[in-house]
Amino acid sequence: MRQLTEDETKVFFEKLAKYIGRNIVHLIDRSDETYYFRLHNDKVYYMSESLMKQAISVGRDQLISLGVCFGKFTKSKKFKLHITALDYLAQYAKYKVWIKPNGENTFLYGNNVLKAHLGRITDDTPEHQGVVIYSMSDIPLGFGVTARSTVETRKLQPTDIVAFHQADIGEYLREQDTLF
Repeated sequence: MRQLTEDETKVFFEKLAKYIGRNIVHLIDRSDETYYFRLHNDKVYYMSESLMKQAISVGRDQLISLGVCFGKFTKSKKFKLHITALDYLAQYAKYKVWIKPNGENTFLYGNNVLKAHLGRITDDTPEHQGVVIYSMSDIPLGFGVTARSTVETRKLQPTDIVAFHQADIGEYLREQDTLF
């Protein structure tokens, strides 16, 4: 377990800013306790200072996971967000998409969000912007990237893609062997 290098921090925060923007400050500057981002086996974990101090007594080989896994670095040094970060993304998301009940299962099986499944979308959402996908009852289902802006979305056909799928809560079942 170690601190992120300057390059890793830059790549990680750029990816995170795509979804929560300037709200990254709320993850770092918390009033309850100091929180850190740490790298372990190419995965970025978000943890409190007290948890980090306890983990020091565990050897690297024995340490499997600690805190909340936000994602991992690929071999080409790009960062991929994991579904385990959804709670924090949903809490601080700038742009949101709500899908109708008939589209929830489709999204949870790993498919993109279609115009026919779109319930609501945050006003002024730009194209290719990170969004958190919610059910109509405000339950976060996953996250993705918008295919079109809010203005262009109104003119689309029912079978056109509104948001590209990135991750959903169905991954807990589909990828349980490789997720942690």
